Amino acid sequence: MKPTQKPANPCFSSGPCAKRPGWSPAALADAALGRSHRAKIGKQKLKEVIDRSKAILGIPADYKLGIVPASDTGAVEMALWSMLGARGVDVLAWEAFGKTWAGDCKKQLKIADLNVYDAPYGQLPDLAQADWSRDVVFTYNGTTSGVRVPDLHWIPAEREGLAICDATSAVFAMDVDFSKLDVVTWSWQKVLGGEGAHGMIALSPRAVARLESYKPTWPLPKIFQMTKDGKLIDGIFVGETINTPSMLAVEDALDALKWAESIGGLPSLVARSEANLKTLHDWVDATPWVDFLCADAATRSCTSICFTITDDWYAGLSDEAKTKALKDFTALLDKEEVAYDIGAYRDAPAGLRIWGGATVERADISALLPWLDWAWGEVKATAKAAA
Repeated sequence: MKPTQKPANPCFSSGPCAKRPGWSPAALADAALGRSHRAKIGKQKLKEVIDRSKAILGIPADYKLGIVPASDTGAVEMALWSMLGARGVDVLAWEAFGKTWAGDCKKQLKIADLNVYDAPYGQLPDLAQADWSRDVVFTYNGTTSGVRVPDLHWIPAEREGLAICDATSAVFAMDVDFSKLDVVTWSWQKVLGGEGAHGMIALSPRAVARLESYKPTWPLPKIFQMTKDGKLIDGIFVGETINTPSMLAVEDALDALKWAESIGGLPSLVARSEANLKTLHDWVDATPWVDFLCADAATRSCTSICFTITDDWYAGLSDEAKTKALKDFTALLDKEEVAYDIGAYRDAPAGLRIWGGATVERADISALLPWLDWAWGEVKATAKAAA
């Protein structure tokens, strides 16, 4: 039967993600609109985002944290273009963005000494292949595959190369050990449920040393430049951003950080995401037509949770019919206003992706599940009747 209870918030997109519980535009009332980001109030708010983020995430005191242009993508590209080329590079890739960084290393930066260790969607490559005499680039959590590294024990504390990690759908939902990483990037639009266009980059002392001792052979656009005359531009890491930020988005990030603090900080954020994954795990166990794309529970994401369709009827369809069935399914959920934007990423295997990050209420996940079963039944029955 058609369910009657709908999720209070039907936003399950994997980016931009659901706003924090209780959010309304009133949370932005104190935004420094119409003011220069270089004015005292602008710099104070930007530095406050940095300071609160460092405190919640437990970033080591000697690490630098800055706000940079172009979301997480901009932060990753800034690191790759500024630091790579000093030594050989290994890239570990198992989803769309990791494959993008591998492609950039090969086709844009043209790194001659490059190894790419990849794996299909739903799996991890052998992490032991990483050679830590070299720079190693990887995603912490595959936003498009639903696969995360289980921990960072595979990264030695003593390493010659840099550990460069795209962690955008991991930070604030997973307990990331920053001491094992030299460059960590993310954006506000993921686990914080913030607005797009702004990235963050954390640098270890080893990463700073690389920036100050190495000059790439290729030219660097202004928005990638973190040094001047061979010295780190410290202003970037105290709120003096390279280009003009949206002070409305900054206020929204501050609101999300204050909410995170109010519920108990990182442990509570992690617990909320893991509880959402557990709810979906229990549903999958009891549901015959769907399974996780990631078969290994130890590496299954608690944020970008990806599913594959296992229904025998679906398996017998042509590729075109499969595509139509999934489009009809997500369109029906959208029409009923119970789930927005839960189709798989465009380059990933066909299926579903439900965001389970910390801003998503477990009660909303629970309310969604009967609708998924109902909608799949409706699509299946309609398709069979038309056949």
